[in-house]
Amino acid sequence: MDLTYPPEAETFRVEIRTWLEENLPQGWFDEGFEMTPEEKRRFNDEWTTKLFDGGWICATWPTEYGGKGLTTIQGVVLSEEFARAKAPMRADFFGDTLVGPTILMNGTEEQKKYFLPRILNGTMRWCQGFSEPNSGSDLASLKTSAVLDGEEWVINGQKVWTTQAQFADYCFVLARTDPDAPKIQAGISYLLVPMDQPGIEVRPIIQPDGTAEFNEVFFENARCPKDNVVGELNNGWKVANDTLTFERGMSATTGHRRFEEEHRRMVAAAKANGKIDDPFVRQGLAKYYSKIQILRINGLRNLTAALTGKRDAGTAALGATNKLFWSEMHQDAMQLALAIFGAGSMLIDAGPEDGSWPGQGRLEKRDHYPVSPMMSTYFFSRSETIWGGSSQIQRNIVGERVLGLPREPKPAAPKN
Repeated sequence: MDLTYPPEAETFRVEIRTWLEENLPQGWFDEGFEMTPEEKRRFNDEWTTKLFDGGWICATWPTEYGGKGLTTIQGVVLSEEFARAKAPMRADFFGDTLVGPTILMNGTEEQKKYFLPRILNGTMRWCQGFSEPNSGSDLASLKTSAVLDGEEWVINGQKVWTTQAQFADYCFVLARTDPDAPKIQAGISYLLVPMDQPGIEVRPIIQPDGTAEFNEVFFENARCPKDNVVGELNNGWKVANDTLTFERGMSATTGHRRFEEEHRRMVAAAKANGKIDDPFVRQGLAKYYSKIQILRINGLRNLTAALTGKRDAGTAALGATNKLFWSEMHQDAMQLALAIFGAGSMLIDAGPEDGSWPGQGRLEKRDHYPVSPMMSTYFFSRSETIWGGSSQIQRNIVGERVLGLPREPKPAAPKN
């Protein structure tokens, strides 16, 4: 593993840092800097425009599709400097990180020219239509169907846990287009479906912290153009796995930073209320710090493998275990946060004195629900071992594909 960056990458790092210093609000880098609610709203309204004008949105995309054509190492440096400055990248995760790269890898030239510019300029928002009520971890058993009617697909079925569906313009949907395929994975296609049409109903699912990011989505004779299949007909399973790879592999060298900030705040709180003298708390904080460093180092190992093109059993295992590792680590950490704050965790102002907590931006969507930013993060951590591939499925992948263990036995077919 090489921990040094080439000189040209460090030169690029200076360029990014200079741009951030020139474009972030005055005082951003000062100790204790805060913005009023009105200043935050104005910043959020203006920041995306600055990012777009600077070319930093989807900057690793090829120049012919609106990106800067950054190399892998430049993309890493970009992410690192934004994370170090605590400067937000645009929050369109489903467009920028998932469906955009999927279209780049698998889409037709017509799809790239139509969808990618709209993802880049923020005029087209997305959601992900994969999971169903009885097909979550066992995604290949999905029942949503798409039947060709002339030049359009007619879609019927239900999706669940569809994040941001109430705001999305399009949904990338897995649907069964060949019910008679010999293998259930072989009959699935990846469709790009417009959300603003009579055949689609979105029902929010209220979460414990009062937010409603997740939704049920019902398709009743909904339609999308015949040419909105990504990666060829009945090849949706392969395309979907590409999307999941983008989801699970993001932020290799920056994903640990939000956990470091959480750890810093937990230590400060424990010192302030005396819990730092509790051996259980001290051991928990030490364990959390150690795991954060493991996550950081494994990110560097994955980066080295990507840059050198050398993939071996070790790097394959890292890719398969990364999401499993951090999601379970974070659940344990939030249990520790509850132990540190104690009964005060139930207070709406529980948490750091400045009221902030990593990930608290989710609270902007809640509607008069009394829960603190720290408790909101605790509640959300419970979902992290489910979305993006549940821990049970990740363990099956590690066992079967990395360790070569026998496949999990299937239930015996019922006797006539």
